[in-house]
Amino acid sequence: MNALPDGITHDTWQGLDVLRLQSPHSTALLSLYGGQLLSFVPHGFDDLLWLSPDSALPPKAIRGGVPVCWPYFGRQGREADAPQHGHARLTRWQLVDARTQVDGSLQLKLALPLEPGVPLELAMTLHVGKELRQSIDTLHRGDAPYTLTQALHTYFRVADARRASVTGLDGLHYADKYDGETHRQSGPWSLHDPRDPGHSDRIYTGTGHRFDLLDPAGGRRIRLDTFGSRSLVVWNPGADGARDIADMPHDGWQQFICLEAANASDDRIDLEPGQRHRLSQVISVGPL
Repeated sequence: MNALPDGITHDTWQGLDVLRLQSPHSTALLSLYGGQLLSFVPHGFDDLLWLSPDSALPPKAIRGGVPVCWPYFGRQGREADAPQHGHARLTRWQLVDARTQVDGSLQLKLALPLEPGVPLELAMTLHVGKELRQSIDTLHRGDAPYTLTQALHTYFRVADARRASVTGLDGLHYADKYDGETHRQSGPWSLHDPRDPGHSDRIYTGTGHRFDLLDPAGGRRIRLDTFGSRSLVVWNPGADGARDIADMPHDGWQQFICLEAANASDDRIDLEPGQRHRLSQVISVGPL
């Protein structure tokens, strides 16, 4: 598309070409590279998303915001040299439509260019208003069954990750990447879990659809509602892990918690030719 509606302008931020979205309720930044939301700031609150100040620039993946992991999560079932989390976050998306809603909120539709050898189409819808609504829609255009894994890899900004906690996970089982075992969650998640303190790389299965990230140092509760997923990834590399990540400050881990609406690990989506699947999240915020 050519003309942009009022409230959407071209800009640069941290060396990235972005679209700046401004509604009566919030502002946001979107990179067409990766189809990646970089910032979402509801009026009256600080940014809900974290972007690394040391992030790599295209053609490498952007560290932070909401990377789109698709059509696979990690390198699940792929060769060792396959791009981590798939090609969607390494490709420039096309802006198909952008319009202003009656209440002044903004709605955008994007499409991922087709990838040779991948019989899937991917489209994204973003609604930027009092809350953020994001959906990715997969359509199987091939002639044989296809197994899909995916995630909206959201980096939620917190004032102090060491004081943050997540509700909605009590009693669920999770696969722990650090020991390769399955465990059961007791109480809210936090980095002070006595079983494995200081970091987190977990895939919770059989989840509900509502999770609250409590950020007492920031005085706010971030709410995540997910749809079309049966798993949630909770990731924070901790102090030791952050030192091994080149595009993250050593203290960056203290400023975010990743909560990822996902279909990952054993939670796979088996698509028949012509079938569709939608993965969605709604992000909102309120005071503690």
